[in-house]
Amino acid sequence: MSMEKIIVRELNLWYGEKQALEDVNMQIRENRVTALIGPSGCGKSTFIRCLNRMNDRIEGVRITGKVEIDGKNIYDKDVDVVALRKRIGMLFQKPNPFPMSIYDNVAYGPRIHGTGDKKKLREIVEDGIRGAALWDEVSDRLETNALDLSGGQQQRLCIARTLAVKPEIILFDEPCSALDPIATGKIEELIHDLKREYTIVIVTHNMQQAARVSDYTGYFLLGEMIEFGKTKKLFENPHKKETEDYITGRFG
Repeated sequence: MSMEKIIVRELNLWYGEKQALEDVNMQIRENRVTALIGPSGCGKSTFIRCLNRMNDRIEGVRITGKVEIDGKNIYDKDVDVVALRKRIGMLFQKPNPFPMSIYDNVAYGPRIHGTGDKKKLREIVEDGIRGAALWDEVSDRLETNALDLSGGQQQRLCIARTLAVKPEIILFDEPCSALDPIATGKIEELIHDLKREYTIVIVTHNMQQAARVSDYTGYFLLGEMIEFGKTKKLFENPHKKETEDYITGRFG
């Protein structure tokens, strides 16, 4: 039985006067994939950026409520945000490898966090690249520039870079929207494998993708969590009419 890794309580967020999230409550289980679906601009990305305090960087943002990870509210005054973001990796819509070698991309995080030993670093880099199912494609060219990789490979490299700092949670913000179907399939397989070791939250505009990769799904509409539950049940037998309208394509 998996435990709750993240518990969100009464989360509200405003950009200046505009409220973007309204009383969101949610339990995200450990070693499961939780997908967030809903139309564009409904608050999905804003919500996952609350889970690693990325919204802190935006001027005029105000947040109330709690996000508890392993029982500790990450918005408490004494929380070290740098340490928090080490525990919570994040992947974005467009792959964003650094303009340096494949090896240095993955070694970047561990180096910043103080790993200097060459042998250890090499192990971490290899583990990260293997963990991202990319090793067979790049093992003989780790010194080439990461920007020479295809889009799908770049996205998996960004996953390797994330794994190298040993997070507990990985947030994916529409990680496949810039990729072709084959590259998308590889990322989906990878997400399925990664949940053995990590807790995963994925924002996707692609309902089929949510149905394929997730254990739990939340449907967002206009900043509110309309419905949340096991993916199979939410897609086959939703409680709320709004969810059903969205899933059957009558909306969105």
